[in-house]
Amino acid sequence: MRIGYFLSSEEYTPAELLEQARGAERAGFEGLWISDHYHPWVDAQGQSSFVWSTIGALSQVCALPVTTAVTCPTVRIHPAVVAQAAATSAVMHDGRFVLGVGTGEALNEHIFGDAWPQTDVRLEMLEEAVGVMRELWRGRFVNHRGRHYTVEHARIYTLPDTPPPVYVSGFGPKAIDLAARIGDGYISTMPDADLVRRFRDNGGGDKPCQAGFKAAYADSEDAGARIAYERWPNAGVPGELSQVLPSPRHFQQAAQLVKPEMMKDSFVCGNSADAHLEMIDKYAKAGFDEVYVANTGPHWQGLFDLYQREVLPRLR
Repeated sequence: MRIGYFLSSEEYTPAELLEQARGAERAGFEGLWISDHYHPWVDAQGQSSFVWSTIGALSQVCALPVTTAVTCPTVRIHPAVVAQAAATSAVMHDGRFVLGVGTGEALNEHIFGDAWPQTDVRLEMLEEAVGVMRELWRGRFVNHRGRHYTVEHARIYTLPDTPPPVYVSGFGPKAIDLAARIGDGYISTMPDADLVRRFRDNGGGDKPCQAGFKAAYADSEDAGARIAYERWPNAGVPGELSQVLPSPRHFQQAAQLVKPEMMKDSFVCGNSADAHLEMIDKYAKAGFDEVYVANTGPHWQGLFDLYQREVLPRLR
């Protein structure tokens, strides 16, 4: 199993993300995830830089593969523009770039005042968007007039030797089936074997399956849980709220229902190598090929040291 590190654009400045990427490579991580947001989930996270600028900068500070986890190429940015951004990123990273895509959240995509589509419509838009991007990556002029997108006399000139793979995020049955049908890989955040099985059985076959989880490194489990609750209380917000709430203010209101002790259910808190190994083992047993760990709070170097000293050697 490949073990990677998840760069949280919502919590850290671009300079901090670059520092973390360098540290992750030195520690022995094998890849990077990076989130693509217009807003943080809650104001306490405090950041939300333009991911494509950071991805370009990452190519100059480390040689790890990079996956967006995930980009929504449907509402906030037209798929023809995402296609150009992804192609340039793949060139700058010498082909070590994966475009992870999903149907997005209102939190990031509603900013122009457009209506936030229902799930079925968002899936339909995502499928058309992926088709548009792949057509543009062929290096020819594209004219497209679909149900959701129009492209007129567009051609991408800066292209990698091989088009970037597209991994599709999915949690519900319809989204997983779409990922299996159109994706070059699958992305999730839950160690659920049923999700992986559905992806593989419905057309995904042996394509790569990636997943991620969050940690809060600290001197103790309780201290880590306090950091997680301060920075990411939204992790405990249930159901479809994460897809429909429109602003950090609304997530902060919903997070009032979350209790501090609940953070230990969704984060690996503290400094126990065994706790990290146990979480990674859950994803391995669920059938994932790659897992990415994100740190929250100021102690990311402690997490890197823990992985370099104890976690990665024991895995290998």
